[in-house]
Amino acid sequence: MFLSDGRSGLALSGQGASQGGLHQLRQRGEHHDNPTDTSMIRVVHADDSFLAREGLTHVLGSIDDVELVASCADLDELRSTVDEVRPDVVLTDIRMPPTNTDEGIRYAGELWTSLPEVGVVVLSQHAEPVYALSLFENGSSRRAYLLKERVKDRDELARALREVAAGRSFVDSRIVDQLVSNRRNDPGIEKLTPRQREILALIAEGRSNTSIAESMGITKRAVERHINGIFATLDLPEDGDVNRRVKATLLYLLGEGR
Repeated sequence: MFLSDGRSGLALSGQGASQGGLHQLRQRGEHHDNPTDTSMIRVVHADDSFLAREGLTHVLGSIDDVELVASCADLDELRSTVDEVRPDVVLTDIRMPPTNTDEGIRYAGELWTSLPEVGVVVLSQHAEPVYALSLFENGSSRRAYLLKERVKDRDELARALREVAAGRSFVDSRIVDQLVSNRRNDPGIEKLTPRQREILALIAEGRSNTSIAESMGITKRAVERHINGIFATLDLPEDGDVNRRVKATLLYLLGEGR
């Protein structure tokens, strides 16, 4: 495991790095030199690939309001590290040891009960809508599903981390595009106007009404009218909670919401 204080470049590796590194990290203060600094988003990253961990270390280090406090190679190490440092967000691959199946998704479910204040951004190699829905099984608050290729887009990664740290949800727009495309011939989707389809995609990304209004250059009241029309057409429950709207929308787009 790698542990860093985010500014001085301290790096520890090998056995014993976890306890010794965490001790030094806490002595200096977990948010750089100021332990009361709440402006930083403290992140623990997990991926079994050394190159992926190195790449994320570089990318995260270039985001002003993000601090990488630990980097882990497997699920057991991730569990113990999160229990110890209590980060704001866990950034994790879907597959890692010991089984290399869906560890990242399952661990997100565990955190929902054990440490609900810790957000999770799951990184996927491919656009897998079913995995996205599994991530939101218990709720979508503080959860995000992001494609690994987006790691190249620092702003997109930063946005996902910020949304999750703020208690909201985020779904990669390319996954939403794929879901909408897969249901182009659905009678419900076909009844939506182009503007409603655009808003549906933004809802599935986890956008609030205010955010949708700002991005589209329309009023919040207009967004609300469009959303009411969308939900009526698709027979989705009207709910003011954006996180529940995300899940309802994903369920529909996966063909499981009707």
